[in-house]
Amino acid sequence: MNTRTLARLGALSLLAAAALGASAQEAQIRKNLAERLPNLPKIDEVSRTAVPGLWEIRIGNDVMYTDDKGDHIIQGQIVDTRTRANLTEARLNKLSAIDFASLPLKDAVVIKQGSGARKMAVFVDPNCGYCKRFEKDLVAVKDVTVYTFLYPILGPDSDAKSKDIWCAKDPAKVWRDWMLNGVTPPRSMGKCDAAALERNVAFGKKHRVQGTPALVFEDGSRVPGAIPSAEVEKHLAESSRKS
Repeated sequence: MNTRTLARLGALSLLAAAALGASAQEAQIRKNLAERLPNLPKIDEVSRTAVPGLWEIRIGNDVMYTDDKGDHIIQGQIVDTRTRANLTEARLNKLSAIDFASLPLKDAVVIKQGSGARKMAVFVDPNCGYCKRFEKDLVAVKDVTVYTFLYPILGPDSDAKSKDIWCAKDPAKVWRDWMLNGVTPPRSMGKCDAAALERNVAFGKKHRVQGTPALVFEDGSRVPGAIPSAEVEKHLAESSRKS
């Protein structure tokens, strides 16, 4: 057996030992936290972070941190001072990504700009001031299909306006007229199936859409809040490269 083979076997042994050690530490963390914090929700995943001795605890789409024995719980964010990258934020963005194919597009108001070749979705409340500002910027984005999910979470009037918009003969026009020009949506008369609004709220809550506007791009990435058209273009370009 030559030196290179011995070195390779030695490296494999070290990796195996490290994996075994990590597994044992994970088990200890789970055990200690379960015993000491019985009201803590079920832990879905325990994994090492980039910080020596610090472990990530994932519960659903939330993350916390602990030491290698589970003696302490830390809630906060990890920032790499060398790159200024927020590692916690990057992790949460990955966890909260939405598979674009899973979006119930039939429940969205569809707005096509230019060729409509690129795609994005946005969850919006008709009474959200930031949504109105975002809509004005969004008009400048070319060649995009926008799937607008009415997401009435700000109160009863949001429910009423969303229903009036959804039930209109031309929902896209009524939506833009209201958001851009302040034209009050005409009252919905007669029967109209507005169950899509309830489904939108249920979908949003399931995926932790906690504010509006909330943007989703084709690669699954999410962006919370109103961003200028240049930023939308940047995300659309990145999404196209990944898709």
